[in-house]
This record gives sequence, structure tokens and C-alpha cells, in this order.
Amino acid sequence: MTNCPPLHQLLPHEAPMILVDELIDVGEKHIHCRVVIRSDCLYFDPQTQSVPGYVGIEFMAQTVAGWSGYHAWKKGDDSPIGFLLGCRRYHSELSVFKEHEILDIHAEQIMENNGMAVFDCKIMVNDNIVASSQLNAFVPSKTQLEQMQTNNNNRKNA
Repeated sequence: MTNCPPLHQLLPHEAPMILVDELIDVGEKHIHCRVVIRSDCLYFDPQTQSVPGYVGIEFMAQTVAGWSGYHAWKKGDDSPIGFLLGCRRYHSELSVFKEHEILDIHAEQIMENNGMAVFDCKIMVNDNIVASSQLNAFVPSKTQLEQMQTNNNNRKNA
């Protein structure tokens, strides 16, 4: 993983929507990323000096996107566009993530079939699990994505 590009290059996002800071470890079925809660985060609330706990879902989703981007990069492909279809049982011990807190986000793929995947995700602070969920995601093939875009354009023009 020493020659792996930085995480922001693996995500199909652009600033300011890139919320996850660093890729720590990635493998065939898992990824570990890190976020440091800072005041320049899009969802940072200056009044409470924190990010709402529900943003943990997006931290998890971007971690999964990093996993997908890494595997595309290994094949020489661009980072794919994926869709978060939903999450099951998002549970957070924290209502907010405080400024300067270091979050370790882990995701493990537990199922994949034809672009549909389920990931078991958790957020840890100081080796304690503070949030967890299962994320359902879909990465369409290039053909499927083009068809979706065509259908969307046809609806707009109708």
C-alpha cells in the first residue's frame, strides 16, 4: 500500500464534500480510514464546536467509497460513482463528534452481488466503538450508469 494514492484521489468527490482525511489500511474486503474533526469540516457547528453524530453515516459511506476507489485504482480504472442505498441500525453512542477528536472508521464487505454490496461499518474513538451500522451500496456498471443518465435526461425533456 506504500504506492497507493492519497484517499482524496480515490474518492469520486470534490472539496468541500470530501469528509474523510486519510487511508490507513485497505485490503480485499476491508478498509480503515481516519477523520480528525476540524472547524473546516462542511458540517462543523461553530456554536457547539462539533459535527453532529448523524454525519457518521457519511463518514462510513466515504470510507466505503474509498474502498471501491482503491480497487478501481488497482485495475487502472477511475473511481466509480456509487450510491448509498441505505443503512441499517445506525447506532451512535455520541450525539456529536467534538473538535480535534480522531475517528477511526472501519468497513468490511460482508456481501456483494452484481454491484450491490453490504458493508459492516464502525467508528472508533480511542479504541472504543462509538457508532456502527450496515451500509447498503450500489455501484452501477458503466452501461447501467449511462442508461440511468439517459433515463434522467428523457424525464427532464418530457
